[in-house]
Amino acid sequence: MSPLRGKKILLGITGSISAYKAPLFVRLLKKSGAEVQVVLTPSALDFVSPLVLATLSERPVFHAFVDGSQGHQWNNHVELGCWADAIVVAPASSVTLAKGATGLCDNLLTAVILSAKCPVIWAPAMDLDMYAFGATQNNFATLESFGHYIIPADSGPLASGLEGQGRLPEPESLFSYVEHFFGEKGSMVGERVLITAGPTQEPLDAVRFLSNASSGKMGWALARSAALRGAQVDVVLGPVSDFPFIPGVQVHSVVTAEEMFHKTLSLFPTSTCSVFTAAVADYAVATPEKGKRKKTDEPWNLSLKPTLDILKACGQSKQKHQKVIGFALETDNGLANAQEKAVKKGADVVCFNPANEEGLGFGSTHNRVVMVNASGIIKEFPAQSKQDLAEALWDTIEALSVVK
Repeated sequence: MSPLRGKKILLGITGSISAYKAPLFVRLLKKSGAEVQVVLTPSALDFVSPLVLATLSERPVFHAFVDGSQGHQWNNHVELGCWADAIVVAPASSVTLAKGATGLCDNLLTAVILSAKCPVIWAPAMDLDMYAFGATQNNFATLESFGHYIIPADSGPLASGLEGQGRLPEPESLFSYVEHFFGEKGSMVGERVLITAGPTQEPLDAVRFLSNASSGKMGWALARSAALRGAQVDVVLGPVSDFPFIPGVQVHSVVTAEEMFHKTLSLFPTSTCSVFTAAVADYAVATPEKGKRKKTDEPWNLSLKPTLDILKACGQSKQKHQKVIGFALETDNGLANAQEKAVKKGADVVCFNPANEEGLGFGSTHNRVVMVNASGIIKEFPAQSKQDLAEALWDTIEALSVVK
C-alpha cells in the first residue's frame, strides 16, 4: 500500500510551460489514494486547464481569493494551509520561489504557503541561466532554512531551445519524491542495497552493438521499494530509455558488460544485499572495429568472447554479512537452470523468470518469478506488476532473513 494513501496533498501550479506535466502528476497522486487540492497562480491559467485538473483531482480548482462563480465565495487560504499534509509547488517558477523566500503574498497560492502548518516541497522549473543565477540559488537556500524542501531540476532540452538544468522532473519522478517523503523508513534502515539493472551494449564497430530488450523496470521497482523501506540503494544501470528519479537511490550509468562488472565490484564490498536483475551480455565481440564497417556482399563473421561474470564474482567473494540474489531469464528447463545457477555462482537465492510468456519479462510492466536456492523452490510468485512483485520479493527476502 502506498504511504500516500489518505494523505492530503495541496498542489500549487505556477506560470511555467512545464505545467503541462501537472495533470499526470495529479492522476498519479490520486491513484495512490491521496486527496489532492489544486491551487493555481493567476499566470498558471495561461498554461493549464482548471477543468482538466478539477476532473482529475475530483475537487474544485482555486486560483483567486474570491471565487465569483460561486457567489463570491472566499477561498480561505488559512484553512487550506491547515488542511494539507504537504504542499507541493510543481512547477515552481522563479518569481513564485522569490515570493516564497521573501514572504511576498500577492496571490492565493503564496498566501496558502505562508499559512502552511505542513512541509512545503518546491520543484523549480525555469531556463538554465535563471536556475543558476545567484539570486535564485540564494532563494533555494532561504527556503531550505525555513524547513522547506527543494527537488533539484532535471537537465535536458528547455523551452528556450537551450539545454541544461532547469527542467521540471517528469511526473513519475515527482511522485516518487513525494511518496518517499511520506514513506515509513523501517524494515531496511541500515541496509546498503546494490542492484544491477537494464541491458548492456557490446560494440561491433563504432556505431553498432549487440544488446537486448531489457528495460530496467524490474530493477527500478526493486530499488524504489528498498528505498521506501529505508535502505541506501546503489543502482548500476545499463543504457535504458527511462529510469525515473528515486529519492535515496544513487544511479551509476554504464554501457558495456565490462563497465558494469568493474562498477559493481567496486560497490559490492560495502553492500549488505545485492540483487542482480541486469540482462548482462554473455558474450562480447572479441575485436570491435574502430570505425563504421561498410556494407559489402561478403558475410560478416564475428568472433565472440565470454564476458566477465558479475554474479559469480560477487557470489564467490561475499562475506557472511552479505547476501546475493540473482535473476535467471530462461526459455527451457528454467527451474533446473536457475537452481544450478544458485549453486555454481554462490547466490543465496535465484529468481527464475520465464522469457517466453506473453506480456511478461523484457520491456513489460509485469513479471512472474519462482524463487529457488540450492535446496529447491522457496516460493512462487504469480504474474503481477513489477512494482507489486518487488514488494512481495522484499517481503519474502526479509522473512527468510536473507537481509539481516
